Amino acid sequence: MSIEVYIDGDFYPKEEAKISVFDHGLLYGDGVFEGTRAYNGRIFEFDAHIDRLYDSAKVLALTISLNKEEMKEAHLQTLRRNELHDAYIRTVVTRGAGDLGLDPKKCPQSSVIIIADRIILYPPEFYEKGLRLVTVPTRRNLAEAVNPMIKSLNYLNNVLAKMEANLAGVPEAIMLNQEGYVAECTGDNIFIVKGDNLITPATAYGALRGITRNVTMELAAELGLTVREALLTRYDLYVADECFLTGTAAEIIPVVEIDGRKIASGTPGVYTHRLEKRFRQKAQEEGAPIYGD
Repeated sequence: MSIEVYIDGDFYPKEEAKISVFDHGLLYGDGVFEGTRAYNGRIFEFDAHIDRLYDSAKVLALTISLNKEEMKEAHLQTLRRNELHDAYIRTVVTRGAGDLGLDPKKCPQSSVIIIADRIILYPPEFYEKGLRLVTVPTRRNLAEAVNPMIKSLNYLNNVLAKMEANLAGVPEAIMLNQEGYVAECTGDNIFIVKGDNLITPATAYGALRGITRNVTMELAAELGLTVREALLTRYDLYVADECFLTGTAAEIIPVVEIDGRKIASGTPGVYTHRLEKRFRQKAQEEGAPIYGD
């Protein structure tokens, strides 16, 4: 059965789901998006994802045609329509159709698109054995340009870095900010463990305030780790006791090698495994019910 996609209040089979070629999301990347996960019939961290979507839109002065409660209901309808209990949900809000100029005032109505389907970002063996990463030349966008805190449809910065990862034969790349400090990866936040400290770059240094990032920091504190944000260089990554990535699609995934240097013994760390286990348990048990309690 083909999945059905929500577009501005109606549902279409994915083969027929279309937007205008004059939509400024297509023409100029003018819009925002959000990725959310459903586990075991519940949408995990639903409010946090919806709040971040509306925060991104506010920064772009993009008026979303639905209020937050209507947006949540549209998500639930999409999942129910597709009979999904476990899913990845991609929410896209574009500026809407306008003319061939880039003036957003020429777009009278934004568009809301919700896609729900299954996703496997990394194969299971990567979670067991860990990822190899490289640092790439492409730097993270300046906050004064396209602020990395905005989940904008303009993702070319990340795409260019991903291309460099592909060329290096690794699945993910580490991006530095303009000052040369570690920012994040192309689609994930990055963490290191050093002693009893869990450290991640602050959002001020070019990292997105990830929802999974925030949950991980809470879980780490429960495990007794001292959680903090700090300036990190590649040196800090190379000499870390453990390293891992977090993201909505990736969840928590270990890193065992960066730029040819093994992280500690070159195998996933103890805290990483504990956090993976606790995160998955939490995701399976908590969230907004899709089909009722």
